[in-house]
Parts: sequence; structure tokens; C-alpha cells
Amino acid sequence: MRLSALALAVLAAASIQPVSAQKERLGRLTFPNSGSAEAQADFVQGVLLLHSFEYADAAEAFRAAQTADPDFALAYWGEAMTHNHPIWAEQDREAARAVLARFSGTPATDREAMYLDALEVLYGEGTKGARDRAYMEAMRRLHEAYPEDREAQAFYALSILGLTNGVRDFGNYMRAAAVAQPVFLENPEHPGAAHYIIHAFDDPIHAPLGLPAARAYGETVPDAGHAQHMTSHIFLALGMWDDVVRANINATRVQDQDRARWGDATLNRCGHYPSWLHYGYLMREEWGEATRIMDMCQANQADPDRDDRGYYAGTRARQILDTRDWDGVERWRQDLSDAPWAQLRYDFVDAFAGIQRGDLAPARAFLARRTSDDDAPRVRIMVMELEALLALEAGRLEEAVTRLRAASELEETLPLEFGPPASLKPPHELLGEVLLELERYAEAVEAFQKALALTPLRTPSLRGLAAAARGAGRTDLAAETEARIAAIVR
Repeated sequence: MRLSALALAVLAAASIQPVSAQKERLGRLTFPNSGSAEAQADFVQGVLLLHSFEYADAAEAFRAAQTADPDFALAYWGEAMTHNHPIWAEQDREAARAVLARFSGTPATDREAMYLDALEVLYGEGTKGARDRAYMEAMRRLHEAYPEDREAQAFYALSILGLTNGVRDFGNYMRAAAVAQPVFLENPEHPGAAHYIIHAFDDPIHAPLGLPAARAYGETVPDAGHAQHMTSHIFLALGMWDDVVRANINATRVQDQDRARWGDATLNRCGHYPSWLHYGYLMREEWGEATRIMDMCQANQADPDRDDRGYYAGTRARQILDTRDWDGVERWRQDLSDAPWAQLRYDFVDAFAGIQRGDLAPARAFLARRTSDDDAPRVRIMVMELEALLALEAGRLEEAVTRLRAASELEETLPLEFGPPASLKPPHELLGEVLLELERYAEAVEAFQKALALTPLRTPSLRGLAAAARGAGRTDLAAETEARIAAIVR
């Protein structure tokens, strides 16, 4: 089948006449292809969903396009693409190859053949890392051969992001942004361009560059839960807590609607979006709303999936550490032994809260199992923080400060990560709190300022900075910080 004037006309209409009335607002793109007119709307719907990582719905749309046109090569390409999740370092190679095996025809154009050839590399032989790099090179060649093809350009940007398997690499991230940015400037409603720009810039240093894309993505793709949530990657990196809350309320609502449509009666009570919503409420010091989500998360553990174990541990940690509700360790208890990383975070919070309650046994037990020589840097930070707090309890003040400075220095060597702090208790913040307690106000100011450079406008650090500035006699800084707190906590 060859591209016809009718097919192009239907394609142009497809961006505003979607297949599913429940997924109307997914952005806008143009993807010329050789499929039949009857397959166009489903195909475009699938590509729009694919760009927003709505993989299940995208696969359904691509299968509908295959039904309409069994010889439509790109419809099989699209479904196969739903089995590669580059940002999350996930790939189902066998499922993707099974999709490609169902296509028995020949791509109608050289350009479409290059799309399928790129997947032969992505899902071919070799290690995942080698295949990811070879796929990126294939997408680069496709983009250079057809520079007017905005979808090739967008998916090339995503392939660059996929090289790092979710680990931040500024060089690759900036390369990806440079490829995606022209697509976004030409079409601010393009879901892939906006999405990949956000992924490239979702750290405190670069987040201002991603704000236009976040605003556009939120406004033009309201029917994709992941799109609504993704905007909060930029908002959180900038400390825009009202926007974080709004984005994740929207994301949770859309995901619950999607689950209902797929026949899943389970609401989204302890997953990725609620955990970010919970953190936004904590930063606004809306304790009641945060506790409501924590209670739902607790109830959800009656029948969780494994991913929910991690979200439960993280949400519980922030609920207890950021509210300083040390008795919360008794209120929110679960067996996480089937998820070791979640269990470790859980045990750390029990140990931290135990010290605050005067019970040193959980911290000593934690340290008996772990040492500061642990290979995992975040675990080493946990160990050093507990060692510092135990030293403080024993009156070894300089030892406590030294351990926390070491933890803070280690934090500074780690890649910037998106989302709530990867170290459950940010070590610069804890150092500042200990120095504040010791009335070493000038040093505390410095520690809190470093904490805020890594986690902008984080309310516990702002409160610490305001108190330390008052103690140091820096009234202008104290007043400025207190005004920032008042703008957040209303």
C-alpha cells in the first residue's frame, strides 16, 4: 500500500479525531506513512500514547491498526516498541520479537524499512547495553536520512536517553534535549518532544529549561496519567509544591480511570503518583492530607504487588522523617521481607525514629548488619547518619559532626536524581539540624544552604535555615527564608 492523498487527509484529521473518546487529548503529531486510510486514526493514537509511555493502551491501538490494515508495517513496529521502556531499563525482547514475527509483508518505503531495521537491532543479539547503543545509532541514521521526519527525530532523542538505563548522565541528557527541542519549538503539542525534554532537564540545575515543556505537556496531554505526572518532575526540582500536588492529583485520577476501563477495581493508592502527591503535601505541611495517603498506602499492602513494597517503604519513611512523628513507626507496620531494598529502608526509619524516642536498640541492630563500607552509596549514607546520631547520644559531638560531613560529601559525589530525595534523610539537612542543636549557627546555615541547592525549597531545610540564620544574627536571610516558607505553607 502506498501513501495517498486520502490517507494524508485522514492522518491530518486523526490528531483531532481520536479512536477512543476516553483518550481524546493526547497531543498532536503528524506521521506520514503507507498505511490505509482506515488504519490511520488508530495508528496515530498509538504513537501519541507511545510517546507518553501509556504502553498498554498504545499496544491496543496499534493492534487495531493492524486489524484495519494487516500489511501495515509501522503498525507492527509500534506494537513492538511498546515492549521497550528505555527510561526504566526494562525490555521484553521475546514479546517484541513475537510481534515482529506476525508481520509477513515487506515495508512499503525505504523510510519505513529503516524503522523496522532499527528494531531488528534493538531486539537482536548481544547485551542490552550494546543493543541500546546500536539502536541509537540506527535511529541517528534514520533521522539524518529523513530530517523532516519529526517522529524519527523524537524517537532518536528517546534512544539517546535510553543509553544510560535511567542513570543521569548530563552529556547524554543534553544531547537528547538538543535533538528534541526543535520538535517542541515547531509543535509544542508534540507529546514525545515535551516528554523527553522533561526527562533531560528534571534536576535542580537544568529544571528551569524544562519548565516550558512541562507547562505545555500538562495542558495538551490531560488524558495520559504519565504525562500529567511527568510535569511534576520539573515542578519538584524547582520546589513548585502547588504544581506537584495538582499534577499528581490529575495523574492519579487518570490512572484510576484507566484501571477501571481495563477491569481492575484496585485504585491507585500506594504507587508512583500517590507517593509524589504525598511528598507535595508534606512540603506544604498539609499533615492531614499526607496522613490520609499514608493510611491508604498502609491499607493497600493487604494485597500489593512488589513495586508497591518500595513505594510503601518510601512513603512511610517520608511520613515519619518529615513530620517528625516518631511514634508513626508503630502505627505503620508491615512485613516487607519479600522485598529486601524496601525492608532496608523500613529498618533505617525504625532505627532513626528509635534514637529520637530514646530506644537505641533498632539502630544498633541495623549497624550490626551494615557498615559504612557497604557498596551501595545510599546505604553507606544511612549507616553514617545512624552512627552520627548514636555518637551524639553518647556525647561524642565532634564525631557526630564528622560522620555527617562525610555523609554529606558522599552525597555530593552521587548523580543528581529526580523525585523526592533519594537519601531518605538528606545528609546536609541532618548535619544542619545537628549543628543547629549544638548552636553552631554559621555552620548550620552553610549546611542548610547546601541541602537546598540539592533539593530546592524543601520545607524542612527552609525551616532549619531560618532558625540557623536567626541564631547567626543574619536577620535579612532569616526574613527572606521565612517569607519563602509562608509562600509554601498557607
